[in-house]
Amino acid sequence: MKLQIKIDGKIYEAEVEVLEDDVGPRQQNYVPYPPVQVTVQPIPAPGAYVPAHAAEEHAANEKQYRSPVTGLVIKVNVTQGQEIQPNDLIMVLEAMKMETSVAAHHAGTVKRVNVAPGDPVKLHQVLLELE
Repeated sequence: MKLQIKIDGKIYEAEVEVLEDDVGPRQQNYVPYPPVQVTVQPIPAPGAYVPAHAAEEHAANEKQYRSPVTGLVIKVNVTQGQEIQPNDLIMVLEAMKMETSVAAHHAGTVKRVNVAPGDPVKLHQVLLELE
């Protein structure tokens, strides 16, 4: 049997020999995984009602920068008392030979830097606090 295959505008011809007839029903050679349960926490839209306790927790979290990975501090670009602006590079972390940059989400003044280059950090560890 001859077939024509078109790849990137070029036409190729190939001869194919059918060795077995695929007449019977196919067998399923896989085992389906059980359903996965996922928990989703919605993020409120700007201007939406937020319960008081959630608003206080969010405000406290805006003043802290936490480690997004377990790894090692490679570089710290800020010092206590320094003014930072959104998207300023705060520090660089390394995890499994990959570097992760931690950037400022909003403007503020650095109250305390809790780590130094060479320090190991855990996931969600507080790296930096703003005033």
